[in-house]
Formats: sequence, structure tokens, C-alpha cells
Amino acid sequence: MSFTTATTTAPFSKAVVNAMRKLYPEALADKSWDNTGLLLESPFDPLRRQMNSVLLTVDLTKAVADEAIERNDSIVVAYHPIIFRGLKSLTSANSQQQSLLRLAAEGISVYCPHTAVDAAPGGLGDWLADIVTGTPATAPENEEGDPEQTDGASSTKPSIPSTPASKPSSLNDDPFQEPKRPVFMLQHHPSQLNVKDGDLKLAATSHERSIIKPNETTEGAGMGRIVRFNKPQPLYAIIERIGRGLGNPKGFPIAIPQGKQIEEMSISSIGICAGSGGSLLNDLDVDLLFTGELSHHEALAAIEKGQCVITLFHSNTERGFLHSVMRTQLLEAVQEEWQKLRGEMKGMEGVSNELLEALEDDYVGVEVSERDRDPYGIVISKAELGEGYVG
Repeated sequence: MSFTTATTTAPFSKAVVNAMRKLYPEALADKSWDNTGLLLESPFDPLRRQMNSVLLTVDLTKAVADEAIERNDSIVVAYHPIIFRGLKSLTSANSQQQSLLRLAAEGISVYCPHTAVDAAPGGLGDWLADIVTGTPATAPENEEGDPEQTDGASSTKPSIPSTPASKPSSLNDDPFQEPKRPVFMLQHHPSQLNVKDGDLKLAATSHERSIIKPNETTEGAGMGRIVRFNKPQPLYAIIERIGRGLGNPKGFPIAIPQGKQIEEMSISSIGICAGSGGSLLNDLDVDLLFTGELSHHEALAAIEKGQCVITLFHSNTERGFLHSVMRTQLLEAVQEEWQKLRGEMKGMEGVSNELLEALEDDYVGVEVSERDRDPYGIVISKAELGEGYVG
């Protein structure tokens, strides 16, 4: 059997796919609507052989494709599937298809796990549950730089960004009018580089945990999580845990029943779902719904029932997991799979010299994209940041 044909799978990419399937079995994904697995398979070509490295991202955008090509990665693991429905053509007219075509031309494969990661034991659902049941590892600092009282409450004074937003040269093309200074600035959720692993002691608050939609074949797996605390927790403490665990975003939406104040509310139970959680969370008898996004009417219905809602835009419930959990898990799993695959393939007959050369490379790298981000950011009034801010 010859391994010189263009249909031979790039061996390192095969090791990565094997590792992903062991960590997050595809059988756990919700196949009724999801599209998970190896969505772009680039064959082995010694003239296009890339580094033995993986780039993790939530969304495979043009910027992330550029990053993977510049880094010479062999495979992109994109949490969200870049292909959801059947395609009748692949052309450069569509921006997402254009990214796939460019990656294929470079010999870079794409694997998308999505809801398999949500459902897996110790996966995304459990990580979010770990965050809301965590306790602060360090005390926040007040305006004078002194640690605040560790009562779980966050400071209500917005922090001043250390790096000012860039200022346009002019916001008005009329030469007879003085250009106005921008009064709002755009802030995106922090990138994976800003996530502080040690800022929260995960799952340190006593609680019971269950699965909203259990998987029938795998113990501990399934969609969504419910957390029930042994003792009620202040809502403001939950807010601080989420902020610390997800990289201290500049802000995020919260809905509470009319007539209530955050500081007077206690939470005994939380329903959790990454991404868009409306269909999974709507009928739960819990005090708080924590998800990436919820529709306007779903949020209204929740607060009318006396529930609270915390959302972080869609993908900001997912991005930190790549840095905090998946990167380390995948690095260890790929190292094991690569050593195993190298040994197996070296012993086969008909292996080409080019393929043997690729198998001699024992390097393995896994990194998280620095360009991946949710399309939405938050526009913040500079007046709310204090008089000391200079834009």
C-alpha cells in the first residue's frame, strides 16, 4: 500500500482529530441541528507541510484564517462549525467559504466540536458551573489600591482603561465646524491573553449539580447544568464570580424583576447554558438563568416569573474555556496521540520518504487565537469613566 497519493490525510492533523474525539466524543453533540467533526480535511502534501501546531478559536473568521496561515498551523479547531448546512458550491464570493478555500490551499484542516464540548463531562457546561460556584482567589483593589473587604461584592466604580481608545482625526467633514471629541468608546471582551486563571477558586462554594438534558449513553454528560447552592448566595457575589472567571469584561447585560435591586437579591439556584440558551432554560424552576444570549421576550418572561438573567453575548461564555481548559487538555492528548500514530505509521510498508520525514518531527504545539472575538463589543460613555480619562 502506498502513502504517496494526494488522498493521504496529513498525519499530524489525524492525531489532533483523534485527540479531540477522545476528549469530546462526537456522539455527545446534538446532531438534530448541529454539524460537528472534521469539516475540512487537507491531504498530506510534502510541499505544503505545516508546523505540528493547532490553533484554537471560537469562530473561524477571515482574521483567524489569516492568523493560522501566518503561523503555519496544520489544523484549526474552531468551536463553532463554519459549515452548518449543505453547500451547493464553494466560491470566493462568500466570506466564510473564502476562508475555507484559502486554508485548503495552504494545507490546513478544520475541526469543529461545538455541542460535544458543551455536553462532555468536565467540558464547557461544567466549567461555567465551576465559575458561578467559585470564590475569589484575590481581593479586588479600591481606588487607593488597597484590597477591598472580601464580601463578594464588586466595586461599582468603572475601571479606567490603561490603553485609551484611538481617536479619529475628524468626526465631521464640514470645515466650518470644529471637530467634536468622541464621547463614547468601544470595548470588546478581553482576549484570551487577559484571562486570569488564578483569580477564582473554581467550584469552592458548596452546591449540588445536575444536568438539564442528560446524555443517555455517557454518565455525567449532557446539555446544560443546574447548580443548587447549599446556602443562598448574594446576586452581587455571583456577578463578581462571573466577571473574574470570564476575564473581567467591561460590562455585561443583566435582567432582574422590576422593583428589585441587585444588592437585595439572593440566588439559590442557577440554570446554565453556553451560547444561546433559550430553548434549554425556558422552563427551569431556578432563580437565575446564565447563558450567552436570550431573546428579548424570553428575558421578559423570566423576570415576570421572578427570575434573574445574566448574558455575556453569545460567544463570551465560550472563549475563556479554550484558554483555561481546552488548550492544556488538547496539548496533552495530542502529544499522546502523535507519539502513538508515529510509531504505527513508521512500521507500515510503502511509507514514502516525505511522510517518514514528517513523522520524525516530535514537536507539538497548541495555541489560542489572539484575533478571535465576539462580533459585539460594548460602547461605553467616557463620562462614566471619570474626568481623568483622556481619549
